Amino acid sequence: MLKHRLTRSIGFILAASAVGVQNPAGAAGFSLPEASTAGLGTANAMVANPNETGAFPYNPAAMGFHDASSLSLGTIVIGPGFSVETASGEHDSQGADWLAGPMFQGMFRLNDQWRLGLGLTAPFGLETRWRDGTFPAVSGTVKLPVPPPLNPKVPRGNHPTASKLEILDFSPTATYRVTDDLSLSGGLDIYWAKTAQLDSTAGELRGDGEGTGLGFNLSALYRHGAWSLGGAFRSAATLALEGDYRALSPTLVALGRLAPTQEAELDLDLPWRLQIGVRYAVDDRLAVEFDVTRTGWSEFKELKIKGKNTGAPIFTDSNQWDDANAYRLGATYQLRPETQLRVGYAYDETGQGDDRFSARVPDNNRHLFSLGLAQALGQGYSLEAGYMYVVAQDRDYRGDTRYLPGGALNGTDALNGDYSMDAHLLGLELVKVF
Repeated sequence: MLKHRLTRSIGFILAASAVGVQNPAGAAGFSLPEASTAGLGTANAMVANPNETGAFPYNPAAMGFHDASSLSLGTIVIGPGFSVETASGEHDSQGADWLAGPMFQGMFRLNDQWRLGLGLTAPFGLETRWRDGTFPAVSGTVKLPVPPPLNPKVPRGNHPTASKLEILDFSPTATYRVTDDLSLSGGLDIYWAKTAQLDSTAGELRGDGEGTGLGFNLSALYRHGAWSLGGAFRSAATLALEGDYRALSPTLVALGRLAPTQEAELDLDLPWRLQIGVRYAVDDRLAVEFDVTRTGWSEFKELKIKGKNTGAPIFTDSNQWDDANAYRLGATYQLRPETQLRVGYAYDETGQGDDRFSARVPDNNRHLFSLGLAQALGQGYSLEAGYMYVVAQDRDYRGDTRYLPGGALNGTDALNGDYSMDAHLLGLELVKVF
């Protein structure tokens, strides 16, 4: 019976992984913490919840408090909007109107103490598309790091045009219930970059299905009466991306600085994440949870594109982000035995300062407002739905008048503008407990 359930769950994973993942607006930076519909409905305040299956992707240790195996399969769709007003007028990012990503979680009870889990989420992603002409042409020249006697000067300007990252996380975990009130868990995060596209006016990097990385996760959940305390840590990881780079600067190609096309590679550093939370069950119906999430964006120092065969640098974007916090408040209310209502609010800080601001990820502090509903259908089935509205504080960016070495524009006045962003997120998930 267990073998049949495992086979069926693998089939669900393969089906879900075929769904496109493009994540521009779930949280600050290029993070998407919405790992379940329950999380979507509570603004991701789930790490201390011992009752909901939707807490498993946030804190696998929660599996220890469930005596039945379960499968959940769903999707999240995102309607993002980015815009910027520059000296040339107002411009909208030309990304897709609606984007979709998978949510899958399987939990298998082995005995009274042990549980095995397998999850599939899309924790990171990005899509922005700025038409050429969004940012003003830049006059002047900058020396490139080329040995003499070439040491040429070429026109400044490496504006981001199209950026797209689709990253999936396959997460196998094992959970051990130490006592009736304490559960511990550990597992792996196996990242796969389904798509990588980093285009600018200087060149285009395209990769499809290339790039993997490995991290780990540790979590714990403790319950004492009406109170529960949870914590989960996911390590940093580096994805080794590969693709084809096409140079768009005829000057650099003519000087022999770049080949017209070449195989390239890029190490993409993903941040670590620490989430801790406390939950209080006011009564049998109402429970409230407060979480704090710390994201290690300082890991995301730079994007360095290198030739795969030569190892020579092609281009480097300096980011120099800072670690940032998110504060999450969520509540669940059992309206009827078969119906649960959810609500949440979060304030998510950006890790991107002005020193190396980039229009590739035009980020700022964000407010997240969410609602959710879970309805039991009988025979162990339940249907869950959630909605979130995300709005970023407008960012009136005025950069430094100096240009960075190598022609990069991050943090310079070439990207001056008034940036705004909002997004609508919808989630739908089917859960089976058996």
